Amino acid sequence: MEKRRTKENYYLDIADAALQRSTCLRRKYGAIVVSDDEILATGYNGAPRGRLNCSDLGRCAREELNIPSGERYELCRSVHAEANAIISAARRDMLGGTLYLVGRNASSNELVSDATPCAMCRRLIINAGIKRVVARTGDESYSVTEVEEWIENDDTL
Repeated sequence: MEKRRTKENYYLDIADAALQRSTCLRRKYGAIVVSDDEILATGYNGAPRGRLNCSDLGRCAREELNIPSGERYELCRSVHAEANAIISAARRDMLGGTLYLVGRNASSNELVSDATPCAMCRRLIINAGIKRVVARTGDESYSVTEVEEWIENDDTL
């Protein structure tokens, strides 16, 4: 009998498929929001609707300025995958839900094994009422973060 794929990896596979729409030249991210075993929304990182993407321009301002990953997001053209997924669903439906996140290096397609939402996306996740974030760490492995930990261990003070 064939071993059935776990639900976590099933949803992470869908987030991995979503990132294929990403237009970022550095890192491609895909996210989905799931509640009561139902996919509510998907998202990937790219410029706001109607604006040119970095892939259209053929350049990344943060790359040109040698800005390390995780810093100076205000210089980035993209809306993050988590934010795009959250704005596509109603808060009442996301309450108690789970956000699944996968990241890949844009040039090598290598998995980002330490993918985690940035500080701004964490704030959005908290306000959306999402309870867990599941991030792919390997082909079959993942980490689970209880959002309550971000609230209790507030590092912004």
